[in-house]
Amino acid sequence: MNPSDKSPTLIVPDESDSLEELSDYLDVLSSSARLRILKFLEKKPRDARSISKEIETSYENTKKHLDKLLSIGVIKKEAGLGAPTSKGIHPVWQYSLVPGGLEAIIRNLSIFSNTRVTVLGSEIAKRLDSVRGTLSKEVLGNMPAVIVLGGPDDAKVFMLREDVVRIGRVDPENRTSFRPGVDVVVSEGYSAVTRVSRPHALFTRSKGGWVIEDSGSTGGTQVNNRKVQKNTKIALQDGDLIELAKGVSGVKLLVVLPLKS
Repeated sequence: MNPSDKSPTLIVPDESDSLEELSDYLDVLSSSARLRILKFLEKKPRDARSISKEIETSYENTKKHLDKLLSIGVIKKEAGLGAPTSKGIHPVWQYSLVPGGLEAIIRNLSIFSNTRVTVLGSEIAKRLDSVRGTLSKEVLGNMPAVIVLGGPDDAKVFMLREDVVRIGRVDPENRTSFRPGVDVVVSEGYSAVTRVSRPHALFTRSKGGWVIEDSGSTGGTQVNNRKVQKNTKIALQDGDLIELAKGVSGVKLLVVLPLKS
């Protein structure tokens, strides 16, 4: 977390319902076997026996892991057809990732972690960091990301895959000016944000980590309520809040960087 950030600490009392639910959520995600299941389901749906073979545990244990993942809504199960056998083809339950399921986990854990959750008299803060670190390493490959907070793209996650990433509003008349799947492109609803073809701002990976710079946008860029001067690079930390323009037509981005081991 950025030590210069003066935003207030959110203190959650031990008896808080949200804290209890967070604890249950972390219990589900603290299992390495369940994280391996999520990774295995990234490409296509699988049945329980295929999953059991992949994670090298019994069918009964695999079903228990799947039930836990189903309980937090990150996977779903639907009827499908199993592999052909000498007795024909039989229907099976197939499990797959819910669209946006992994992104939702990233968002949920980041919101709790990056609002300075201070839990009095418990170890849940350490568990939260542990689960985030393991998830980042085992499932996401330590990929940095930003999460949209509010507006039409609320909860959308953009992974930072290249050393330079453009940031801005979609430009339907100049679609060749940005790279789908690489640049951070928000929808037309964020009308105060400069179109990505200009762009509004840039993320750049440097030797010391990630930085952001405003590219001369009209609405301006702020990091933790501090204005970013034009063409000035500002170092980013896990949990920083970026605002591209102000008000309901601007966009807020939560920075999620891999935790250092």
